Amino acid sequence: MELTNHRPRNEEGSPGARAPGGLLWEQIEPPSHQFSPEERVLLYEEALYTVLHRLGKPEPNHVQEASDLLGYLQEAFHVGPEEHQQRLQQVQELQKPIFCLKATVKQAKGILGKDVSGFSDPYCLLGIEQGVGVPAGTPGSQRQQKAVVKHTIPEEQTHRTQVIAQTLNPVWDETFILEFEDISNSSFHLDMWDLDTVESVRQKLGELTDLHGLRRIFKEARKDKGQDDFLGNVVLRLQDLHCREDQWYPLEPCTETYPDRGQCHLQFQLIHKRRATAASRTQPSYTVHLHLLQQFVSHEVTQHQAGSTSWDGSLKIQAATILFLHATQKDLSDFHQSMAQWLAYSRVYQSLEFPSSCLLHPITSIEYQWIQGRLKEEQLEELATSFSSLLAYGLSLIRRFRTVFPLSVSDSPARLQSLLRVLVQMCKMKAFRELCPDSAPLPHLVTEALRNGTVEWFHLKQQHHQPMVQGMLEASKALLSLVQDIVGDLHQCKHTWNKIFHNALKINLFSMAFLKLQWLVAKRVQDHTAAAVSGPVSLEMGESLFQLYISLKELSQLGPVPSERDGVLALEGFHHWFQPAIPSWLQKTYSVALARVQRAVQMDKLMPLGELTKHSTSAVDLSTCFAQISQTAQQLDWPDPEEAFMITVKFVEDTCRLALVYCSLIKARACELAAGQKDQGHAANMLCVVVNDMEQLRLVIGRLPTQLAWEALEQRVGAVLEQGQLQNTLHAQLQGALAGLSHEIRTGVHTLAEQLEVGIAKHIRNLVGVRESILLEDAILPLMKFLEVELCYMNTNLVQENFNSLLTLLWTHTLTVLVEVASSQRSCPLASGRLKIALQNLEICFYAEGCGLPPEALHTATFKALQRDLELQAASSQELIQKYFCARLQQQAETTFEELGAVTVKASYHNSEQKLRVELLSASSLLPLDSNGSSDPFVQLTLEPRHEFPELAPRETQKHKKDLHPLFDETFEFLVPAVSCQKDWACLLLTVLDHDTLGADDLEGEAFLPLCSVHGLNETEPGEVPQTRLPLTYPTLNGDPILQLLESRKGDHEAQVFVKLRRQRAKQAYQHAPQPGQQQWKLGMGLGP
Repeated sequence: MELTNHRPRNEEGSPGARAPGGLLWEQIEPPSHQFSPEERVLLYEEALYTVLHRLGKPEPNHVQEASDLLGYLQEAFHVGPEEHQQRLQQVQELQKPIFCLKATVKQAKGILGKDVSGFSDPYCLLGIEQGVGVPAGTPGSQRQQKAVVKHTIPEEQTHRTQVIAQTLNPVWDETFILEFEDISNSSFHLDMWDLDTVESVRQKLGELTDLHGLRRIFKEARKDKGQDDFLGNVVLRLQDLHCREDQWYPLEPCTETYPDRGQCHLQFQLIHKRRATAASRTQPSYTVHLHLLQQFVSHEVTQHQAGSTSWDGSLKIQAATILFLHATQKDLSDFHQSMAQWLAYSRVYQSLEFPSSCLLHPITSIEYQWIQGRLKEEQLEELATSFSSLLAYGLSLIRRFRTVFPLSVSDSPARLQSLLRVLVQMCKMKAFRELCPDSAPLPHLVTEALRNGTVEWFHLKQQHHQPMVQGMLEASKALLSLVQDIVGDLHQCKHTWNKIFHNALKINLFSMAFLKLQWLVAKRVQDHTAAAVSGPVSLEMGESLFQLYISLKELSQLGPVPSERDGVLALEGFHHWFQPAIPSWLQKTYSVALARVQRAVQMDKLMPLGELTKHSTSAVDLSTCFAQISQTAQQLDWPDPEEAFMITVKFVEDTCRLALVYCSLIKARACELAAGQKDQGHAANMLCVVVNDMEQLRLVIGRLPTQLAWEALEQRVGAVLEQGQLQNTLHAQLQGALAGLSHEIRTGVHTLAEQLEVGIAKHIRNLVGVRESILLEDAILPLMKFLEVELCYMNTNLVQENFNSLLTLLWTHTLTVLVEVASSQRSCPLASGRLKIALQNLEICFYAEGCGLPPEALHTATFKALQRDLELQAASSQELIQKYFCARLQQQAETTFEELGAVTVKASYHNSEQKLRVELLSASSLLPLDSNGSSDPFVQLTLEPRHEFPELAPRETQKHKKDLHPLFDETFEFLVPAVSCQKDWACLLLTVLDHDTLGADDLEGEAFLPLCSVHGLNETEPGEVPQTRLPLTYPTLNGDPILQLLESRKGDHEAQVFVKLRRQRAKQAYQHAPQPGQQQWKLGMGLGP
């Protein structure tokens, strides 16, 4: 058999065509067998003879019908029907072979112990009884089994094993060839006996071990001397046996005594002797079997190729059956069968790929049974040739593994693993080492094949990328394609192939391939770049060189780190080869970006991209453009620190310049589109989009430090730059660009704010002019509707940052207008009330439930002052008077110094009588207000505010002459309901006066006692009333805002009376201000320093 090998070429001229099913198709043409017609006739005769003289029961997994086997032979040998019948008739006329049973008595276990010692000296008698046709299971067959060999088989046909002394588990392992004529009426017989020798009674008593042994002595005394003991037998019909049997058989008794007599391990094989075929007479059995296997394999391969399917290395069940029968009949050893399988399959494997298990099985079998002396010289030579041939073929595939096992085919890694597994197991064989002693170690051979294959692959790729037109640009593109292919190949080696070769042979394919390829690439790139940058570099050439630089950098980064290298790589410092091209790269980057920005703005309609994306298309294009600039910088990643810094400076400078150019272009575009629009709303919408675009640009520019890896750059250039140089250069550029963008954004937001400020001011001013009959809610409704519409519009069209800026401007302006209007309406509580409610609603509007300005931005100093002013202005006169007394009570509580003196009182409230009881005990440390250095004090008691206690007249104490520490000890009672005393502003005003006979009384000071804290107010009856000491205070002269506000209400009689009394008290206090501590007193009065 010879399988011709035709390998189709791929587009690169290398093998690599694929057969259906994913296997490499080293195409096999229909086989032209090496057998001559005469040899094929002899081989066909041998196969027919094997089928016709089949012996034994068929194996469970084999074909049973002879017709199926004969039909397969006719198909496998391509024999026509007439020729087949003719050959079959000829074989049937040949003499039958001598049928033999090859019986091997292996061992026995658990046999009876017949000797006195408890053991036996077993041996076996065996033979074939012929001419007995008793069916199995009949009484006659039972009697026949009980018959012993010596009574049923002639002595010359009886075979005997050796005697194994003193054991119950003998091991013989003896083989006998037993001939028979007709398998249908022949039976195999085996008797096992215990050999008995003549011994004296004394000897037997010496072997005695127990009572059973004594019984054996008495039993033997009754039998003839030297008579052997029967241990059991095995009787089998030959027609019940398979071609090969290997089983344990129970030993049967002759009588029913001792039914369990142990087991015997027997092996059977039904074989032929003196086969009448010419091949059997003239050729060794092994050779004939090998040729038969080769014929079947050739047929299987041809069948699968005809059906365009891949062959998995298995034979059809008919072929397997015939080969099994032939090997059995010819008594061919397992070793020779495995060798035949190896020779046949290893040869086919060199032409057609199939699963490696078909080769690994015979390798394992040969290795397990290898004995060099059991093969003839020509067989040894044939086996050695098969080893060398397969090794050479495997190395050729490994040398071309990139094209033979392409990763585009999913099972390529598994196929390569399969090939390596076969080669590794083959080279480990003792047979291989003995028959091929001069072969180098497999790892060395594979490493050399990979190294040579890598160089061949490189030159093949270089030739493939050779440009059709010779020119520097074409050469640059060709070199770029070559480097990209190399990078891709190294990635495959690193992530796929290296693991396979390392696991199988501990070979570092990636390291070897990298070192070889980088050396091959370096010289070609260096020569090319030197010629390319010798003159002016065009933009197109610069782009090609830049791509080449990137690919070369990727290639260099694939290599081992410097600490793991042996010496310097050929690619070390390759970036210096491209240095002259850097200016053209930077210029190309800026030019492309600028053109893209101009084109994006020109096509921009200044419409938001969506509800969530409020900038326009040009902002998106600009972001992409800047991202490409950053990507270019990252790809460049220049190794030299100082030059890398200058390149980054240039990138930042160009990016910032593009940002400012974009601002000018987008504003011009807005003016261009607005020129033909009469709708101001549309113009405002475009202005919002422009502001959003600038805000988006500001965010993009702010990401430059991260995108350009400034932090890593700063670490790299720290040793070569002056301290702060990076900060002063890069950060200064960035801050300048951000400042310019922020100014442009503020300008746009101010423009939008100015359009709204006019409407806000108009509605606020209209608010105070609304008639009094209009409800407050209706009065402020126009202002809130205006803000709702405008702010919703702005929120929809502005990004959040710009909308917040707009809100801040509008809030500041709104507060300014409110302050202005509130100042003009101080004397009008109604208008001030409307402004107060308006301020509250505006605060809610601008806060917008957390979506607008935060509280800290709303509650400015202006807001708080306005809120206080409007709170006062909107209050009625009585409410202002109440606030005044609240303030005085607060002042009283905070006063601790007694520079004006103090009064001591005991106040209590009696709920049962609804009376307020005041005991005025004394005054102390009063100021001397008379010319004689003393005073004539008395105290006036008044319940304030007067409108809360209109029916209670003021009370006075007795006047004390010339006494600065008077003891009054007077009690006053006021009939007043408890509810009036519980208000925060309700108080007892204690006015200490100096009585003057001729003129008005002078003011010593005032003290305020809060009624809500009076003892017993919240109790049924007061207990012991504590004393209260109250420092005296002075009223303010002109600084009290409440008094000023009340004074402005000229038409309010109650307000004017109250202010007049308060001014009078303040004037009295100022006339007699004390000299010592005057500064602190003035501060207490609110008069300032």
